Amino acid sequence: MTGATLRPGRDDDADGFISVIGACWSEYPGVVLDVDGELPELRALATFFAAKGGALWAAEADGKLVGMIAVAPREGETWEIGRLYVLREQRGGGLAHRLLDAAEAHARSAGTRRLVLWSDTRFARAHGFYEKRGYVRSGPIRVLDDISHSLEFGYAKPLVGVAVQVLDVAAMASAECSLAKILCACVDAGASVSYLPPLALEIARDFYRRVARDVAAGICVALAGWVDGELLGTVLLDLGTPPNQPHRAEVKKLLVHPKARRRGLARALMAALEQAARDAGRTLLTLDTRAGDMAESLYRAMGWQEAGRIPGYALNADGTACDTLFFWKELR
Repeated sequence: MTGATLRPGRDDDADGFISVIGACWSEYPGVVLDVDGELPELRALATFFAAKGGALWAAEADGKLVGMIAVAPREGETWEIGRLYVLREQRGGGLAHRLLDAAEAHARSAGTRRLVLWSDTRFARAHGFYEKRGYVRSGPIRVLDDISHSLEFGYAKPLVGVAVQVLDVAAMASAECSLAKILCACVDAGASVSYLPPLALEIARDFYRRVARDVAAGICVALAGWVDGELLGTVLLDLGTPPNQPHRAEVKKLLVHPKARRRGLARALMAALEQAARDAGRTLLTLDTRAGDMAESLYRAMGWQEAGRIPGYALNADGTACDTLFFWKELR
C-alpha cells in the first residue's frame, strides 16, 4: 500500500469513515459501533463539524480511506480533538502524527491556546500516542451512557507559547514517559542533575513513578512546562521537610530539554513553583546546583541568595568533580 495523502473530509466519505472507525473499534472486545442508534452524525460528518466551526480530514491510500481526524472549538480559547483513527496496516509510519499535526495547526491558526480530547479507557495504544505528543490526563473519567459501557479519560495540553501547570496524580502518571525523556536528554547534555549517572529511559521512568507516589502522598508538587505544545520542562517541590521546619520546601530537578532552552521556560517553571510553594504555606525555599551551570545565573536573577559552597561535591557529565552551590529564597 502506498503512502497516505491527507485531504479535507467530505460527507460522501461516510462509508469510509464508518469502515475505519468500525475496524479500529473491533480491536477491543465490548466496543460496539451502532451508527444510526448512537452516532448518526457519521452519515454527514463534514457538515457536522462545519456547523461547530471545526474541520475534518481524511487520509486516503490507493483510493481507500485509512485514517481520519477532526477538531472543533469548545469554549473560550479551548478546542477539542476528535475522531482520530488510523487503520492497523497504516500504523507505525507516522500517519497519526501527520493527522494530529494538521488538526493542531488548524486550531493554532484559529487562535486556540489549549487542546482537549477524550479517549476510551480501553484504548491503551492511543493513550501512549497522545502522551508522546505532550497531552496529559485532565479531570475525572467520563462515563458514557452507550451500549459499549464506555469510560473515557480526558487529556489536555497548552498549545501556544510557554505554559506551566501543576500535575495532579493522573496527569503525573500520564506524563511519566515524557518527563523521563527530558531527564535523559538533560543528563546527556550535561545539565544540572547532580549525582546522577547517565540514565537509561527505564531508570528515569522509575524515578518519576516514585515522584508520582510522592505527589499522591502530598509530599511533592510536580510542575510541567510546554513550549508550543511540546512538554519540554519540569521541576519538583519537595514538601517532605523535617517536622520542625514546616515553613521550608526544597526545589529539585529543574530540567529543560536542550532544544527548549533560552525560551523562558525555566524562569516560568520557577515562577510557578514559587506560587505553588506559597499555596502550600511554605515561606522558605532551598536548592542546590552545580557551580557554573546555566541555572545558577537564573537563580541569582530571580532573587535567590547563595548560602554556601562545597568544593568537588558534584559531578559533571564527564565524571569530573565540580563545586556544589546552595541557595535559599524567602517568599513574601
